[in-house]
Amino acid sequence: MNKATAKLLIERYFRQLTEGCGNGNCTNRFCASCCDFQPLDNNSAAAKALELFKNNAKLCPHPSKKDSDISNPDSGADEKMSDMDVCSPKEDFADVHHLTENNVSMILSFCEEEGDYSALIRVIGRVFSNSEALMKSFRKDESNVTNDLDSTDVDKHEKQSDQPSETMGASSAAARPDECKGMLHSCEITVDVDAVRRVYDRLTTIDQVQAALVNALVYLTPNMELDLDYLDVYENNPDYLNIFIIVMENNNLHSPEYLEVALPQFCKVMSKLPVTGLARLSKHWSTYDIPHIRRMMETFQQIITFTVVSNEYDAENLVNDDETVVAATQCLKVVFYASILGGDVDVEHNEEEVEEDEDDSDELTLHELLGEDRLYKKGPPIDPLEKELGVRPLDCIQPVIPFEDFVNESLNDVVEMDKDFTFFKVNAETKFSFQSCPFILSVITKSQGLYYDNRIRMYSERRLTALYSMVQGHQPNPYLKLKVRRDHIIDDALVRLEMISMENPSDLKKQLFVEFEGEQGVDEGGVSKEFFQLVLEEIFNLDIGMFTYDNITKLFWFNSSSLETEAQYTLIGIVLGLAIYNNCILDVHFPMVVYRKLVGKKGTYLDLSDSHPVLYQSLKGLLEYTGNVEEDMMLTFQISHTDLFGNPVLYDLKEKADQIPVTKENRQEFVDLYAEYILNKSVERQFRAFKKGFLMVTNESPLKYLFRPEEVELLICGSRKLDFEALEKATEYDGGYSKDSPIIKYFWEIIHSFGEEQKRLFLQFTTGTDRAPVGGLGKLKMIITKNGTDTDRLPTSHTCFNALLLPEYSSKEKLKERLLKAITYAKGFGML
Repeated sequence: MNKATAKLLIERYFRQLTEGCGNGNCTNRFCASCCDFQPLDNNSAAAKALELFKNNAKLCPHPSKKDSDISNPDSGADEKMSDMDVCSPKEDFADVHHLTENNVSMILSFCEEEGDYSALIRVIGRVFSNSEALMKSFRKDESNVTNDLDSTDVDKHEKQSDQPSETMGASSAAARPDECKGMLHSCEITVDVDAVRRVYDRLTTIDQVQAALVNALVYLTPNMELDLDYLDVYENNPDYLNIFIIVMENNNLHSPEYLEVALPQFCKVMSKLPVTGLARLSKHWSTYDIPHIRRMMETFQQIITFTVVSNEYDAENLVNDDETVVAATQCLKVVFYASILGGDVDVEHNEEEVEEDEDDSDELTLHELLGEDRLYKKGPPIDPLEKELGVRPLDCIQPVIPFEDFVNESLNDVVEMDKDFTFFKVNAETKFSFQSCPFILSVITKSQGLYYDNRIRMYSERRLTALYSMVQGHQPNPYLKLKVRRDHIIDDALVRLEMISMENPSDLKKQLFVEFEGEQGVDEGGVSKEFFQLVLEEIFNLDIGMFTYDNITKLFWFNSSSLETEAQYTLIGIVLGLAIYNNCILDVHFPMVVYRKLVGKKGTYLDLSDSHPVLYQSLKGLLEYTGNVEEDMMLTFQISHTDLFGNPVLYDLKEKADQIPVTKENRQEFVDLYAEYILNKSVERQFRAFKKGFLMVTNESPLKYLFRPEEVELLICGSRKLDFEALEKATEYDGGYSKDSPIIKYFWEIIHSFGEEQKRLFLQFTTGTDRAPVGGLGKLKMIITKNGTDTDRLPTSHTCFNALLLPEYSSKEKLKERLLKAITYAKGFGML
């Protein structure tokens, strides 16, 4: 309303407080005619009038004013407000240009009395279809107009308000962005969210109102899109964000009416907000409790799923080109970061990056000459929203909503990862890639993207080798060839890989090709698997002393007292990197903190729970101890541990540590320093070399960007859960066998009767590893081929192709005896 009308309203409240409405039965406790009213002097009445105006309180009709208005046509504005307050049967509430909890309650009460919701529907439709009106609705603080009117310079206030205003009070947050930084904690949201929720709760039971909300949103969103595209409306008024907050509080957004029409357009509009606005929205939503964050997450997930299942996608019609899916995914990202911010976050404790040699040469590299420099740039760009918020998924210890809940399986089923990878690496500026929102992708889908990245790098290195060979006249060597002796596998592998890492590290990005000296066999993947297994068995041998082993957790940890050279640890890092690069699964048993450190986070006290559980329980007991810590524990900041030979070693966590007692006040510092020493400082030399080797292979890979630490472990180690029912369903047959062949039925009966250890031996024999790949055994395409009729020969396998060569034995007993002997004593290539 304009300022003249606001002034009249305040005068009406003043007269009501001083003169009353004249109704002897008045029940309005803010009216002088009410029997319970306490009389006020003029000054107190003036102050109270301003307060009533601010709160949009009930206003009684004034008899004398009402009578005079009948004969005075100039009092139209006052009559409208009077009619609104007394709820005349003919009221259309035309002067309600923004919503508050009070005026919605008033209109709703009027409609309920009349048995007709048409007036409410008109108001809802008018406000929710107008961005200005909706932006100014449900304000936390609408006191600015009343405060200005209370000032002595009313004329100055009216001059500042020459532009028409449709609200009962313009908020102070309608400020310029540069002013916004100093206000309300960097533009605190001005919406009264609790009031919005209460209003929605009252409106959700009225079907006609729901239809009005849908129609209003359909009308509103195209205009908002134009505002954001061409008018920089958010930059001019940060309160524009209020619209998105109010709309997203609607509990019915998951209904078909919204999903089909209104919500897709709304997601497009929201995705057009500048990154500063999205960051504010994410920060605000992070303050919500779990049910409200989950509801918003599910809303965006539903629009994605609904759109995906309602359409057909193929190599020509990509889901990446579906504007609704893309926009909803970008909106889901805002909720994803809200879940991170609202959870347990550690933005500190970051590992220092391993220094890499910079090539300052002005000469063009072959990658640049071939136009592949963009493809091979080091890592993807930092996500703008992540940068604005200053937090990474890696920094999250425990989110509000589990990471797994943000994965959309329907989308993962239709995304073409080969095309998506191209968009991610080459056309990121023009085409949307779901790898830019990796939280929505399953680890299986992301591993496909990593597979394409690795294979393209391998092919590129082959081409470069061919070019070098043509220029220099040398025989091309397109593979990373390792020829090793089985009895000296560590020495041979270490020497060869160390030479490669020093002379030409890019050779590590070629496809691995392993040959065991004196053995026949072409490495199509199986020989490499055996190589990895033998290297790990040797290096993790406790007699070597590179790692310690915890009998409780069954996990290995770096030996801080190891006498081995850093080159040995670098070799282990290279082996882990090569395993990922060549899609091999390793039997490695590290605590999760190792993978957290590999992707950039330091170990902290919480990481001790799985790496050093006994120490963790001791430190936890210290933190929770309620007695006198200093007298009862008698600890100082000097700690001791045993070295490789079992001798005690003292270490000072601080200067003059033995003179500083651990007290209730400093025990948290003691715990943090203890964990810092055990997980970081004591093994700094070993782990730094280990990480250096790992990065030699993966430094240009999107691994760190796409995968969380637990997913990196899954890539390296595979799944420990073995579902042989899924393996049976996925197995294919050749050479005359089928799933209905009697020998095949016997075979699966025997396999399912095996114990856990025998099943692992069988898997090792057939595939080269006793772990399931990413996605489980159902993703492992095993082939069982007929290898002749009944014979005394043992079953054989081609681990390169996951193929089992099975003779057609005459009985189930003979099949079991031959199979057990084969899997128990199999070692080396070509055993018959």
